[in-house]
Amino acid sequence: MDERAALQQLAATLPHAGDDAAVVDGTAITTDMLHETTDFPDGTTRYTAGWRSVAASLSDLAAVGAQPTAAVAAYADTAFEADKLTDFVDGARAVCESVDAEYVGGDLDSHSEFTVATTAIGDVERRVDRGGATPGDRVVVTGAFGRSAAALRYFERGAGDGGDATIDRANDLFQFDPRIGAGRELAAAATAMMDSSDGLARSLHQLAEASDCGFAIDRAAVPVADAVTAAIDDERERWEATAHFGEDFELVATLPESAVDDLRAAVPVSLTEIGRVVEGDAGVTADDEPLPDRGYTHS
Repeated sequence: MDERAALQQLAATLPHAGDDAAVVDGTAITTDMLHETTDFPDGTTRYTAGWRSVAASLSDLAAVGAQPTAAVAAYADTAFEADKLTDFVDGARAVCESVDAEYVGGDLDSHSEFTVATTAIGDVERRVDRGGATPGDRVVVTGAFGRSAAALRYFERGAGDGGDATIDRANDLFQFDPRIGAGRELAAAATAMMDSSDGLARSLHQLAEASDCGFAIDRAAVPVADAVTAAIDDERERWEATAHFGEDFELVATLPESAVDDLRAAVPVSLTEIGRVVEGDAGVTADDEPLPDRGYTHS
């Protein structure tokens, strides 16, 4: 089974298994695992790996409106190399410091490939989950989409004859900023929220399933990262990168219409309205056409 089927199996006994983070007595906790063959393309530096691994868990905290306090990582590799280990920790510490959290260590182990398992914890004042979207609410997103898809193009070019500058650009794009400040602001009014690690389209389907609703999305309103325009010429491929590739870690939230303008002013990054919540039997559409439930899946 794939990841979604496994989560559905677990849901009967672990009701929070489908959420970005569990919240216990005001403390949010989340964990993620990343592997060299599936998550770190050739050319990914250990600094980027440390940043991205921990940032993925911090993004889960952002999705429930938490303020991170600390993160740890289990670091496994075929061999320990001093420079790589130092660079990894430097990246992990840097991303934690960027959101006023602390990287406090973890575990070391040997493995058949470079693998990282991260855990992050934080404090929650008002928890937001995926199940509260109501017809009439507006759909908003932070930032822009397609950044990771563009990074992969640069990694591929760098592995060919693109040179060091191309690899540097790819690593820069892979070091995304967890939307902690935005998540905390949105949590004050959001009816549902999650991060887009599996892609915008799949995130909308997951929210629709959890909230028993549908979504009507304006395709032209979806913000596209500048890197997508620079890296991908074909318009169809650009939309695929924007809506379906995943791994962008932007926030997707639903808000009462009356709250949109105030939160747009309060959120510390760009906040774009891309559509509205509709009745469940309408499904998930973009420009009145079905939006396929396709995105990143662990399997």
